[in-house]
Amino acid sequence: MTAATLASGKGHKDENFPVASVLLKKAHRAPVMAFYHFARAADDVADNPAASANEKLALLGTMRATILGHSDAEATALALRRTMTAHDLSSQHATDLLVAFARDCTVDRYDDWPGLMEYCRYSAMPVGRYVLDVHGEDHATWAASDALCAALQVINHVQDCGKDYRAIQRVYLPRDILAQHGARVEDLGGAAATPALRAVIVEMATRTDALLAQSTGFARQIRDRRLAAEVAIIHRLAVSLNARLKRRDPLSQRVHHRAPEALGLAALAAVTQMVKGRA
Repeated sequence: MTAATLASGKGHKDENFPVASVLLKKAHRAPVMAFYHFARAADDVADNPAASANEKLALLGTMRATILGHSDAEATALALRRTMTAHDLSSQHATDLLVAFARDCTVDRYDDWPGLMEYCRYSAMPVGRYVLDVHGEDHATWAASDALCAALQVINHVQDCGKDYRAIQRVYLPRDILAQHGARVEDLGGAAATPALRAVIVEMATRTDALLAQSTGFARQIRDRRLAAEVAIIHRLAVSLNARLKRRDPLSQRVHHRAPEALGLAALAAVTQMVKGRA
């Protein structure tokens, strides 16, 4: 068994948010895609229902050893290591990400919002930090990036809450929020959300609003205008998706954007950011 044999087949075009879009300079897209391929491979390992926890942890260990230069065994990790060496980038973001995926192999419930945010510290925030490092941005931008990345992660968790429960019995909706609204974990297996579960979803979206508010000025902090435009697009898409979660039931209704909707939101966000960038 290898990471490749556990691949889901999902690619960057299947994600909710743009990954290394054509907005980025060509020189920056390749290192960002190397990180994406590594993250996708690790995520697929952690989420595969056919492999045992020990098998998954062993594969993630091989990925870590390859990132750190102790092995050349895993292809996506080897490609990323070579990319990081060529661009003088830290391996910390990659190894931080593996902490989250290793946790996914053994932890399937979170007690509270702070616990979920601590998970996002490893599962989401390293992605934004890596992209900023690729572009040579100031580490002062990390705080806003962390807030946006955590928001994107929670939106994905809530949108996929039913699927995650049914497929791999994993629940990212914190126990205390479920209990507060009288919802049960088993509600996630239904064809539609109960009123109690809907209240949980709305609260998760409301808490995510605060993360999106913290990252509102993120694009304006970025020196690279093309990256700033992509960040503005991602933020706008996230605001829209989060608002939908307050109105729609992810167990029974479509939440994610159709291509024309996403394109329209992206165009508006990009043009707005470019105008602000010239001001």
